[in-house]
Amino acid sequence: MTENQSDTFDIGEYTVHRLGFGAMRLCGEGIIGAPDDEEAAREVAREAVDLGVDFIDTADSYGPGTSERLLREAGVVGTGATGDGQPGADDALVATKGGLLRNHDGDWLPLGDPDYLRNAVLASKDRLGVDSIDLYQLHRPDPDTEFEESVTALAELKDDGLIDNVGLSNVSVEQLETAREHVEIATVQNEYNLANREHEAVLEACEGAGIGFIPYFPIGAGDLGEKAETVDAVADAHDASRYQIALAWLLERSDVTLPIPGTSSVDHLRQNVEASAIDLTDDEFARLSE
Repeated sequence: MTENQSDTFDIGEYTVHRLGFGAMRLCGEGIIGAPDDEEAAREVAREAVDLGVDFIDTADSYGPGTSERLLREAGVVGTGATGDGQPGADDALVATKGGLLRNHDGDWLPLGDPDYLRNAVLASKDRLGVDSIDLYQLHRPDPDTEFEESVTALAELKDDGLIDNVGLSNVSVEQLETAREHVEIATVQNEYNLANREHEAVLEACEGAGIGFIPYFPIGAGDLGEKAETVDAVADAHDASRYQIALAWLLERSDVTLPIPGTSSVDHLRQNVEASAIDLTDDEFARLSE
């Protein structure tokens, strides 16, 4: 990875490279249960850190619990920081999430009850093998729980030293502003990519406040819609894949974006990391941004 100032972002005390790794796909099919080859999944996580990735995103609902467990077993988290605001040589800043359950049918069910979130934090902390969680994100607001109650619970857990930084996911600008009245918000994670910019206003709010914006589905699960032709043309000019160009665009879009492409393949992981070295021209960026 290159070391330009814009290639890094500060999350609390930690400085991380802006291109991270999403650990959701380390799980089994449908993000349920263990993968067929657990050691291969652990190797993907280790390879990410070896390639310079020092920001890994996961959630307690991935598995459930499987992704967090595999990250600990891979040795990329839980060994502690160096004490100078940087992850250690063999670990990364890990962001996990809570407040979203899975049922037997694989449905995602929000649960933001404060008591549940307190227990969820303790369980994630144990699975990750850490004394405190680097970044804990409310996975989704719960329509059956007052949003402020969920946020206040995370603020209290931060005060108790169980969480170092608080983040949000799947929120509006209004919800972000409400949360900031109760606790410092380090990051927001919403869906955002070349083909889906529904949360542009949230990204702009994060830019204005210096909050990290984590675009999930950063390559739109491969569906670039009407942007595909333009992306392919730019990709040809850089001898790159369309997915690499989609990631390069996200990195260029704002200094606060922290893309977290996920994969269960070491080869695909390497290609994703290489996207951080692609420099789009002003004209290419403008064409992609139209």
